[in-house]
Amino acid sequence: MTVNTTPLAFKNKAILAPMVRVGTLPMRLLALDYGADIVYCEELIDIKMLQCKRIVNEVLGTVDFVAPNGRVVFRTCERERDCVVFQMGTADAERALAVAKLVENDVAGIDVNMGCPKEYSTKGGMGAALLSNPDKIESILTTLVNGVCKPVTCKIRILPSKKETISLVKKIEETGVAAIAIHGRKKEERPQHPVRCDVIKAISEAVSIPVIANGGSHDFIKEHSDIETFRQATAASSVMVARAAMWNPSVFRKEGPQTLKDVMQEYIKYAVRYDNHYTNTKYCLCQMLREQLENAQGKKLHAAQSMQEICEAFEMSSFYHETSALLEAKKVSLEAKDQDEDDHAEDADVIKMAVRFDKREYPPQITPKMCLLEWCRKEKHPQPVYETIERPLDRLFRSVVTVAEQKYRSTLWEKSKKLAEQASAIACLRTLGLPEGKRDEEANHLVNKRKRQDGECLNNGEYLTEAACKKPHFVSGASNSSVS
Repeated sequence: MTVNTTPLAFKNKAILAPMVRVGTLPMRLLALDYGADIVYCEELIDIKMLQCKRIVNEVLGTVDFVAPNGRVVFRTCERERDCVVFQMGTADAERALAVAKLVENDVAGIDVNMGCPKEYSTKGGMGAALLSNPDKIESILTTLVNGVCKPVTCKIRILPSKKETISLVKKIEETGVAAIAIHGRKKEERPQHPVRCDVIKAISEAVSIPVIANGGSHDFIKEHSDIETFRQATAASSVMVARAAMWNPSVFRKEGPQTLKDVMQEYIKYAVRYDNHYTNTKYCLCQMLREQLENAQGKKLHAAQSMQEICEAFEMSSFYHETSALLEAKKVSLEAKDQDEDDHAEDADVIKMAVRFDKREYPPQITPKMCLLEWCRKEKHPQPVYETIERPLDRLFRSVVTVAEQKYRSTLWEKSKKLAEQASAIACLRTLGLPEGKRDEEANHLVNKRKRQDGECLNNGEYLTEAACKKPHFVSGASNSSVS
């Protein structure tokens, strides 16, 4: 059993709550600048996270969890490592634990959102749907508490009665969680409904673990002093701020809020510096502008279709170009370093050639890999073996093919494993002076063979396909390995 030995301090803390599309790295860092003590990421679904690969992004100085389609699902950095809580949506204890183990070394705590009333969450049995299933709540939280070394928390909404809510919270307390956040509304209620401070207070007095009060933005919180007012009204240990922080993150500033212009400019700087997607950046800025969206600047923002255009709307074009140039220079420098290391690596026995595969140069269904495989069979060599690595910096691929105990590869990096393997096959074929299947090559025997006997089995029943060329020797340069 793993014991949580490093609990976060929730006493009298101002916390940036998770908000869908808002709790990204730039907003979290800005909230910390202004005085938030703990920040939550946006709710991330367990199944989506389990598809991700952890990649260290040396250009941005971040740790990225990247989906198979290349989209960054969760990005964090060293600065927030001791104060960022990873919040997930889950309805399964084992999946929840798998996600927690994936991220626990990069975050300060793990939270399960059991209060989200949105359909995308509840229809999967997550969020507020869990409130009617106490046994599943107990299973998920107990599994997490016993399975990870970081503090575990959860967030719920109040139930139809105060008695039911307190009973559930006491059951949650018994799981060993470090704290519990209470949104003072029922699952069917929305921000315009009053927050139930009396219920949060009753819970705070009924349990011994820290209680985090949430839901006061609409009724209470307009500036920093209101955070303490809400805390006292609920007798909670700390306060979680969501909408008020979304409208102006400087609500955490003890000296008083900053002007909206300054806040937005600081936010944009973080968004550019950490390559935040322009749609998310645009959404957050629109939430800050609110009633000012109809003025000239608001209309420019609304029309923006890139980060550059957003910066132009806020007269920050110079910052955008300077920062982009610095990041690009750093990327080029790291690529050059990687290339130099590759050239001096332990592959002196590898024959290298700067070649790429362009399928437009080949007849349909004919590839260099097929040509190489057919040649190996004809010469009674073992079939080619491909070893492919992925470069974490930019997620590009390069492959080495071994034929007759000699290795060959292209010096160029490709966008996919398939392209990298084809390029290595070309390097081998050209070195050996063999035909590679191009349209302009005379008497292409593979083309003639396909025309003559399409689908006929070759060599003891094996079909001549891409699958026949493959062997499980893919080695990833990132934290996880895959098979090509």
